[in-house]
Amino acid sequence: MNTEDRFDDLLTEGLRADAPREAPSRLLDATMNRIADTPQRGSRRLGGPAGRLLAAAAVVLLAVLAGTQLAGLIGRLAGTSPSPSATVAPSASATPSSPTPSASSPATAAAWTTTGKMIEARSGHTATLLRDGRVLVAAGGGSVLLASAELYDPVSGSWTATGSLHGVRILHTATLLPDGKVLLAGGADVIGETSVNALVTAELYDPSTGTWTATGNMTRARARHTATLLPNGKVLVVGGSGSGSGTDSLASAELYDPSTGTWTAIGNMVDARSGQTATLLPDGRVLVAGGNSSSGPQLASAELYDPGTGSWTATGKMVGDHAGHMATLLRDGRVLVLGGSSANGPEATAELYDPRTGSWAAAATMNGEHVGGTATLLKDGSVLVAGGGSGGGRGGEEVYDPSSGTWRATPNMLEASTDLTATLLLDGKVLVAGGGSPPGLLATAELYDPGSGSR
Repeated sequence: MNTEDRFDDLLTEGLRADAPREAPSRLLDATMNRIADTPQRGSRRLGGPAGRLLAAAAVVLLAVLAGTQLAGLIGRLAGTSPSPSATVAPSASATPSSPTPSASSPATAAAWTTTGKMIEARSGHTATLLRDGRVLVAAGGGSVLLASAELYDPVSGSWTATGSLHGVRILHTATLLPDGKVLLAGGADVIGETSVNALVTAELYDPSTGTWTATGNMTRARARHTATLLPNGKVLVVGGSGSGSGTDSLASAELYDPSTGTWTAIGNMVDARSGQTATLLPDGRVLVAGGNSSSGPQLASAELYDPGTGSWTATGKMVGDHAGHMATLLRDGRVLVLGGSSANGPEATAELYDPRTGSWAAAATMNGEHVGGTATLLKDGSVLVAGGGSGGGRGGEEVYDPSSGTWRATPNMLEASTDLTATLLLDGKVLVAGGGSPPGLLATAELYDPGSGSR
């Protein structure tokens, strides 16, 4: 009998339901001999890689059906020694058992952990997520104002000094530009209980060199203002306090053009305001809400800036008045405004703005009051409110769930703080840094991990 006929007979024998237990082994030997002896010619031959794959498939099938040593058979086909411990247990029936489903990863709870301390304690600073995932923290201070800046590396959890600004500043704004540079604008270089010296200067940080360069001056000195990157790459700066008592709220607005490094005044807002919020809406308009009026009282008014027309229009009034509050754009396009202070004092209230109707509606009240805190949109669409609570900054951290419209408590920060910064990192964690806490400023930083079982 020739080799080909012998191979066909062994294959037929192995596929029989009552095949003897040694049938797979005889078929394997015949297969290996045929692969070794067959020249590389003819489509019916079993040589070459394709032949080896077909032979392996036939042997694996027979091995499973016969309950023999699968790992040893595959090893012989690959030219390796079989492992005596790698076996497939014989099945009681000819049908292979179903695979065992893998267990899902256990849910993890939300938690705060410490990370490296900043080089300098600071409050009233800014924190900006750079394109490479690092965080730039700049200026701020306390009784002594700072011109220093430092970088947080989430990989190492450490801080390193970077180039210093051209001068001290606090209560300024920081905006990441399309080219990866960071624009710092305005703020103050003197701030006291009754006076503020607002700045007209602006400067740019280049992450590639770690240096600052001066850029064009604003058209108006201002602190406690807002800065919003528009879809066209320009930066809208509005309102804030001018030099003087600190309650000299401004109605003026201007645009920074990164391509020329210049500022251009645009039409004034409907209301003068400082300590307001500004939120870029999905359609490119900017919602400016609340703040302090020139005479001091908090505002319930809100207005919209349209980049297409360069004009301001009033929109629906908020349910309550807010200053020093927080605002976050939700995934569904609504804006969540919360906390701050009103004529009644610190607030735990929250409300929602719907751009489709231009109206406000009350949202569920927070579990605690938050003034000078932070609101961060997490990757799952919920909002983390941290810091700024009563009792030295610890009002109880909490999370808002837009799908249910409810608040839930989350673990407290390790350090109570107000006037801190919170930055969403690329991995979904939140870096909270600095701020004020009795009896002074903080250099501490910590990370909030939302966990996988929080929703």
